[in-house]
Amino acid sequence: MPELLRMPEVAAGATSALLSCWSVAVDDEYPAGRVIAVIETDKAVVDMEAESPGRILRTLVSEGTEVAIGDPIAVIAGPGERVDDVDAAVTALGAAGDVEAAPARAATESRPSDSVADEPPAAPSPPVPTEASSPSVAADGRIFISPIARKRASEVGLDVTTIAGTGPNGRIRRRDVEAAIAAGGSLRQVAAAEPSTVPAPLTAADHIDIPHTRLRRAIATRLTQSVTTAPHFYVKGSARVDRLLALRAEINSAGDVKVSVNDLLIKAMARAHMLVPAMNVVWHEDHVRQFVSVDIAVAVSTETGLVTPVLRDVESLSVTQIAQQTRDLAERARAGALRQHELEGGSTSISNLGMLGTEEFTAIINPPHSSILAVGAARTEAVVEDDAVVVGQVLRVVLSVDHRPVDGAVAAEWMREFTGLLQAPARILA
Repeated sequence: MPELLRMPEVAAGATSALLSCWSVAVDDEYPAGRVIAVIETDKAVVDMEAESPGRILRTLVSEGTEVAIGDPIAVIAGPGERVDDVDAAVTALGAAGDVEAAPARAATESRPSDSVADEPPAAPSPPVPTEASSPSVAADGRIFISPIARKRASEVGLDVTTIAGTGPNGRIRRRDVEAAIAAGGSLRQVAAAEPSTVPAPLTAADHIDIPHTRLRRAIATRLTQSVTTAPHFYVKGSARVDRLLALRAEINSAGDVKVSVNDLLIKAMARAHMLVPAMNVVWHEDHVRQFVSVDIAVAVSTETGLVTPVLRDVESLSVTQIAQQTRDLAERARAGALRQHELEGGSTSISNLGMLGTEEFTAIINPPHSSILAVGAARTEAVVEDDAVVVGQVLRVVLSVDHRPVDGAVAAEWMREFTGLLQAPARILA
């Protein structure tokens, strides 16, 4: 019997998501576990898998459409099930309104779906002659392209109609755009009167108004929630890291995988969490949840904003494994290819601005974590050693802590263990 397929809650607390593309064509049967559609949240890409075998009778939502959680996106039936009148089935399911609205939604495919909220719709793309059409261009001129690929092409003025997509049904992916850029792809000839296809900044004599992206709105909402609901307190620490830097140099001289200072700090955080398990917690309204393993989120700066993918079971990883996984997560974060589950979980985060020369700063806790470590740059300073002043490399860190699940004494004990590990780095690898 036909039924409605609805937009799932792909991220906790999300009210809507972007239907990026359909992975199964209308009338095609699919097995359980097959990816039916690709959905984009503020920070990640999510594969929507079939819970049971079936067949898509009709899609109710076009690619590139923002859909409220729980709204119908397609009408499906069981495998081999015969449905003589699809229109009647759709009407009986109460989805007629969605079908009637579908042509209007389809227009959104002509605009860049790069997660920008409330952007003005672009003018429809002109029809492309059939003989000149690429697999990525439909007969009516619509271009099948992922939101992040469209955004990247727009940034460099690349004519997307000249790109052959390698995705499902010829869909253009970001890697196709990057390949076209590297090959010197043709640029759009933009006339003065041509309407912009991207949300243009609003300019005035003395300022420029840059529209918010969906990610920037999400960051603002979460951080406002954090500072207004989680009572922050801060614990500062410093450590002489000459031996840590020497250890890193020794590791990198012996292996193909290059380890960063941040990788060693992540490993030290996990070790400190194991030594002080009362820090490995998150707050819930009726309980404090303490974790057995240590999952740490790593702040990654991207073109559209900050994302925090999570490293799992860090206490059991070697520093080279941490380096490999961190690099992979960072690359996919910047490409907009993270999966939702990679952004969930953990009890703490690390944010490192030392590579940009910042000496010391405080960070806002990433909900629902109970802490975040802000890392500054290692500086050459005068330090006292055996009653003598010598030159040493000193690193300063600030731990922001949620006072609801963690007391000050616990955070202070954690900082003592952490800075001790940095000054005796062999313990990090134990």
